Amino acid sequence: MNSMKKINFAFWGTPELASQTLDILFECGYVPKVIITTPDQRSGRGMHTFATPVALWAEKHKVKCLKPEKIDQELIKEFNKFNVDISVVVAYGKILPEILIKIPKFGTINVHYSFLPKYRGASPLEQALLNGDTITGVSIQQMEFKLDTGAIISENEMPININDTKNTLLERLTDMGGKMLCEILPQIVEGKIHPKIQKEDDATYCKKIKKENGLININGNAMENYNKYRAFIGWPGVYFFVKINNKDIRVKITKAKLENDSFVIEQVVPEGKKEINYGDFLKSNILK
Repeated sequence: MNSMKKINFAFWGTPELASQTLDILFECGYVPKVIITTPDQRSGRGMHTFATPVALWAEKHKVKCLKPEKIDQELIKEFNKFNVDISVVVAYGKILPEILIKIPKFGTINVHYSFLPKYRGASPLEQALLNGDTITGVSIQQMEFKLDTGAIISENEMPININDTKNTLLERLTDMGGKMLCEILPQIVEGKIHPKIQKEDDATYCKKIKKENGLININGNAMENYNKYRAFIGWPGVYFFVKINNKDIRVKITKAKLENDSFVIEQVVPEGKKEINYGDFLKSNILK
């Protein structure tokens, strides 16, 4: 790790990709003065409490961590005490009010895993894959209260390979975004950045992904099915229905590939069953 560099910033984030971004900043010598993440969650049979990956990072590195239940005047008052020069937002998960965005001297910046204004909103990475794009990138914007409308501070391109899924692509984009932050943070506080205003006419909005978006017609367009599989891998996943004893059974596709312009299903999980090879599924008693 490089020696610590003095930039007084706050970090807002929640999931694993945000903690990975903190790792990259740390390697570059940047440690936030305060970290803000979402509250611990209860899950599992015993309803055990689990801290977010970002909260765990803060604990490990002994950085003050706030976990507000809601964004209110109490949080604003607490945040003001840290007197940070800039806020960095990476997948925090909640909308920040304008007052919090504007408190730091240099405002608040956000890492967006796609191009702006082409893919604004909740699912830019998924939308790029659904559209069959061959190139994507990372945009770092000066945050405004209106979603993803802020001026672009920095942007970089990254190719999308035909075998890329949401997971493999996000891993590379997270690495790219973290390294971009390391480059631009000192430039921002030194006044060397000249943000580029977004062109509103080029803007599109990506909606939040819902479970029903994963439904496919396995006899439909092969490329469209493959792109859906790549975009929705993990959650919500892609699935189809088969009728068994006059009942529609959901079958989730867990592994697939594009081969000779055909969508080839390799592994599935029938509703209520364990994962099975698709060929074996077709021969099984499940369908009889």
